[in-house]
This record gives sequence, C-alpha cells and structure tokens, in this order.
Amino acid sequence: MTSNTVSHTLSGKKLLGDPRHNKGTAFTHAEREKFGLLGLLPSRVETLAEQATRAYEQYISQADDLRKNLYLNDLFATNTTLFYHLVSSHLTEMLPVVYTPTIGDAVKQYSRSYVRPHGMIISLADQDRIDAIFANIPADELDIAVVTDGEGVLGIGDQGIGGLNIAIGKLMVYTLCGGLNPHRTLPVLLDAGTNNEELLADPLYLGLRRQRASGEEYLSFIDKFVTAFKKRFPRAFLHWEDFGRDNARTVLDRYRESHPSFNDDIQGTGAVALAAVLSGISKSQMPTAQHRFCIFGAGTAGCGIADQISKALAQSEGKDPAEIRRRFYLIDREGLLTSRSGNLMSFQAPYAVSAAELDNWNSKEPGKISLADVVRNARPTVLIGCSAQSGAFTDEILAEMVKNSKHPVIMPLSNPTSKAEATPERIFAATQGNALVATGSPFGSATWQGQTMPVAQCNNALVFPGIGLGMLISQAQQLTDNMLLAASSAVSRSSSEAPDSNRLLPGFDNILKISRTVALAVAETAMQEGAAQLKTDRELEAALTKHTWAPEYSNSY
Repeated sequence: MTSNTVSHTLSGKKLLGDPRHNKGTAFTHAEREKFGLLGLLPSRVETLAEQATRAYEQYISQADDLRKNLYLNDLFATNTTLFYHLVSSHLTEMLPVVYTPTIGDAVKQYSRSYVRPHGMIISLADQDRIDAIFANIPADELDIAVVTDGEGVLGIGDQGIGGLNIAIGKLMVYTLCGGLNPHRTLPVLLDAGTNNEELLADPLYLGLRRQRASGEEYLSFIDKFVTAFKKRFPRAFLHWEDFGRDNARTVLDRYRESHPSFNDDIQGTGAVALAAVLSGISKSQMPTAQHRFCIFGAGTAGCGIADQISKALAQSEGKDPAEIRRRFYLIDREGLLTSRSGNLMSFQAPYAVSAAELDNWNSKEPGKISLADVVRNARPTVLIGCSAQSGAFTDEILAEMVKNSKHPVIMPLSNPTSKAEATPERIFAATQGNALVATGSPFGSATWQGQTMPVAQCNNALVFPGIGLGMLISQAQQLTDNMLLAASSAVSRSSSEAPDSNRLLPGFDNILKISRTVALAVAETAMQEGAAQLKTDRELEAALTKHTWAPEYSNSY
C-alpha cells in the first residue's frame, strides 16, 4: 500500500499550509519541535479519529448541502488526509454532497466562492505554453488526470471555468471509491471560453471572457493539450469529463487509440447502465433475446449506453451488433431517430429506425414520434432516461411498460433529482410495484403499499474508479470495448442483493472491494487481449497494492 506521506523540508506555517503534509493537532510533540510548530498549535495532541469527530460536528452544523460542500472542500484544501478519513467514514451520507448532485451548485458558484487555487487551468490564450505549464509537475508523479472544458456539466450545461469543480470532485471519488493516491492525480480545466451569457456578464467571472471556441480553433487547442500531455505523461490515464454534445464523442474517438483515455459520460455511464440492465434482464424472467430497449435522450450519454448494451448483447447472443441495434429505439429532441430524421450525429445514425418498420405504427402526432408512441408501438421492456426532462416518464407510459413485461426495467438516469424523468415512488405506484428500478440521482428507498422498495443508484462511481485503477495496474495503452464489458460484468456480479429484489446494483458499503474487482477484471481482459504491459496475476496484485492509498497519518518523516 502506498504511503500518504513523503519526506519534505517544510516547517512552521508553510507546513501547516500544505494540505498534503499537514496533520494539524495530530502532530506529536516531537514533530512540533522538529518542524518549528511550537506555539502554532493547541497543546493537545489528537488522533485522526478525534479530529474527524470535530470535523463531522462542524459539517453537520452547515446550513445546507452547498455550504457542506464548501466546508468539505475547505477541509480538503487544509488537510487532505483528514478530509478523506472523514468522508470515507460517512461515504453514503457525504458522497452526494462531495459530488452529484450538490456539486452542480458548487460549479455555478465557482467564481463567487473562489478562495484559493487548486488544480490546473489551461486557457486558450496559453495554448502555446502548455509544455511550460506541465513542466511544474514531475513526469513520474501523475497517474490520472480528469480533464473538462466545462461545456456539458451534468444537467446544467455550459459553466465555463466552473467546470474545474467537476474535475476536482471526480478525482475525490477516484480516491474515496477506488483507493487511488490523491497526490498523484490532477484536475484540469481547458478554458476555451463560454457561451453562457450570464457568466460573461458577471463581473466576478474568472474564466476567459469570449464566446466558446469551436471547429478547427477548438480542435487545435485540444490537439496541443494532448500532444503535450502525452509527451510529459506517457503512462498517465486521461479521463475526459463533461464535454459538450458536439465535442465529447469527437474528442474521445480522436485520441482513444493513441493514448490511454476514457470518457466517463459516454463509456462510464454506458458501463454502469449496462451493469444495471444485465442485472435487470436476469431478474425479469424474460429471455435476453426478447428484450427491447427505449432510450429517451439520444445525446452522447444515451448513445453511449446504447453502444455498451448492444455490444454486450451481440457478444452474449453471438449476433452482429447491427442486428442487435434493431431492438433499440432512441428518442432525441425531435422525436424518435429514424432514417427520415435530418442532421443525425454520426454516433446517432446506427440507431435510426427504418421507415419500413414505422409503416404500421399508430402515432398521435404525424411527423414526430414521441416517447409514448414508441412505448405503445415498439413494446420496449427496458426504458432508460437521459433527457433531463423532469416527469417525462408519465403514469400512462409507466403503466404501458408493464404490458410489455411483467417486470420492466425502468431507469431515470438524469441528474440532479429535479431533472429525473420519474421518481421511484411514482414508478412503483404506476407499475404496481413490479418495475426493476435504478436512478441516476440518489433517491434512497421508496415506499409502495407499505412495503420498503430498495432503489439502486446507477452511479458511475461504481465503475469508473475501478476502470482507472485497472488501467494503472495493467499499464494498458488503450481501454478497449471488451475491457469496458468486463467492468460492467464485474459490477453486475458484485450485487449482494437477493435474486428477487427490485434493486439492480450494489450500494457503496463495499465500494473499495467492488472497485478492486472491477480493476482486476479490466486488467485481466487487457492481458488476454495482449494490451497490458504487466503479464501475470502476481504482477497485477503487486501493482494493485502499490496503487492503493489509505487516509492515515504517518510518523515516517
């Protein structure tokens, strides 16, 4: 297991101001004398657990979740070890505050709540100085970078420089749920401007004040970043996060074969959704080949989910993916994707339904095939929402789903909770408690006719920390589709719920164990495909131990 401390030459106030090495009141009397801390701390020496008790009392005294988020981020910037010890001890309670859904509010308030720098911001104006910017980081001290341009943040869109909070929060989850060393990670914001007029008009906005770059200007900026990153950190894992609809898939496809990289909104969302669907199919009492899929929201996330499911089913059923895709119905802003639809994105085109199939459909509004039309005519057994349209799964639609399958899989995945296509309570009421449910936001358990109905959260944190860890321990140069499928299968198998439960995914009680299982599944698949640098199980286990970090103080200065 890696140590959370290294030798240093810091002393006095500089040591107390360094979150990596600061132990606060846990510095022993000998350490206080050695590092010039006499008179700078209360006389009592506390344990990490005692510090966490006080920190928790301070946390629960905060007025609302946004203030709790700001408090935890301040603690993170003061004492990294104490932060991770505290949040790890209250993970189920604090994860929604550290990350989704509360982080959306923190992103909006980034410029107004800014106190101290954290992470790396690379502006379009500095695109020819990226090598010099990276020179500040030792080449062998970086394992994972989470990179965003802030254009497609959660369900709130273009947030410009505020997107840096997303990258920071994502890396916190890597450590909390995957055990990765936080001192070997880097949050990066690529500031290409913003099209958010409210931000541009805000005198306190800290980002580049111009319309967002696009086309060749944008791609040239990204190219320069990746070239410099690959040169400086050839083995570091590049995690793309919250890019806009028009760029997310382009950026992923442009670099995924040339550098170990991953887009969580496309591949991570797809992988965890696939894990839930595999679990749902198993619990549905219907043969896999009889399932049909409707995805409401055909952006990068929705199509990424469709890609993952169709590839997995093609593999398990021994069929061509094109044949499997004919069981998919994806709905965009203009209705069902069909061969008659105009301006389809390249990643949407494979899911366009043929005109011939639609000839016998009965649609309420000619020219636009709605969600209700699809549910009534295509008879899907799995309904997934990625639309950010609150209430889109109406009682009528939900009741219709039960006619298609005794136990339909219903997954309203949009974040935050206010954007969910349906609440678990409504789903169970409309389906007479028969639906198999997973949500994107944390709803907790629901009640139906006096029964407590467990609700799984289809949270990417179940899968992406393990994927990143698997890439690190295998030293694979590319994250392949089969490695993603292995991650989904590992999460699906990790559910400890009874076979007859409505819950589709495991909770977070054993998340470090789940991430370890995912990591080994990814790494072993990389070995089988010849993509891994490490070749034996013993080497993988040793690498896994090396990359595992725990929030503990050390006296070995």
